[in-house]
Amino acid sequence: MSLQSPSLANAHRIVVKIGSALVVNPETAAPRSAWLASVAADVAALRAMGKEVVLVSSGAISLARRALGLTRRKLRLEEKQAAAAVGQIRLAGAWQEALAEHGMNAAQLLLTLEDSEDRRRYLNARATLGTLLELGCVPVINENDTVATAEIRFGDNDRLAARVAEMIGADALVLLSDIDGLYTADPRRNPDAAHLPVVERLTDEIMAMGGEPPPGYSSGGMRTKLIAARIATGAGCAMAIALGERQNPLKALLDGARCTWFLPEGEGRSARKRWIAGSLAPLGVLRVDAGAARALGRGSSLLPAGVRAVEGDFGRGDPVSVRDESGLELARGLSAYDSEAARLIAGHGSAEIETILGWRGRDEIIHRDDLVLLG
Repeated sequence: MSLQSPSLANAHRIVVKIGSALVVNPETAAPRSAWLASVAADVAALRAMGKEVVLVSSGAISLARRALGLTRRKLRLEEKQAAAAVGQIRLAGAWQEALAEHGMNAAQLLLTLEDSEDRRRYLNARATLGTLLELGCVPVINENDTVATAEIRFGDNDRLAARVAEMIGADALVLLSDIDGLYTADPRRNPDAAHLPVVERLTDEIMAMGGEPPPGYSSGGMRTKLIAARIATGAGCAMAIALGERQNPLKALLDGARCTWFLPEGEGRSARKRWIAGSLAPLGVLRVDAGAARALGRGSSLLPAGVRAVEGDFGRGDPVSVRDESGLELARGLSAYDSEAARLIAGHGSAEIETILGWRGRDEIIHRDDLVLLG
């Protein structure tokens, strides 16, 4: 994604967040089928350009409230959970129908913010999403409201979408909204409010423009979108706030429709790697041979074939130190296997992993995205 000319045309992997107000017809409490069809057409066009698309879609609770007779009062937590359980089926079905018209397979994933913060769950979710994209599917993600243990808060799907973008290394995150971007003030109240086409840095002044979340179907608001921008741009992902109410909103954005682009931080990717290198105490050691050491120096992942010894007791997703046979520390990274499995597959080819463990894991013990070279 170019910093000078942010555009969907420059992105390879795109996450699109869609709020309840766009998905659900407030008069009938049914899916807005024609609008969903237009988004599906946009997704098909982006995929034809060689791009990968992930959808983060709200709307489950809204789709179920009327059917359950829960429309006239604020819902208790358990009622929200029950409505989510009913509405998820309807939401997934609506997206499946829309995407199938263009020959695309929809895949439903229910995540929580905690799934993106716990290392093992993070790795599981990332691996699943990566595999689905490799298989040509369109993942449709929503928060797993049915098992929420606290009140479902404003903006969870804005922040969840940003976490998903961070998780999968997306180039662009698009938040489809009821407004065409960020203004210096609320344009519905202040006619002098100026539209900001590009935000280079999220200063305190920019964050203060967020205001408060609005009432109604939409649980977000500009405040939560700016929080999402901070997460996404900090991970090296550009983010756009764009008008979603029109038909074919992604095509409009691709064609240059007015929006606000938030530029990614130039050090976003390396910031995460600095965290791996300096903020996490290694829980184990992987000793590698000379061939693996050379491959790491060229930017490759660490494969089990190059591991000569495994020391310590660690779990999947835990930080480990990578050392050569003389004991020199070469790198640090997050292990894709626990120490027991790593010991079993050390020295073996990736094709042997399933035979040895009885299940198929990743080809790499440490993927290069989770690996930081030292020195």
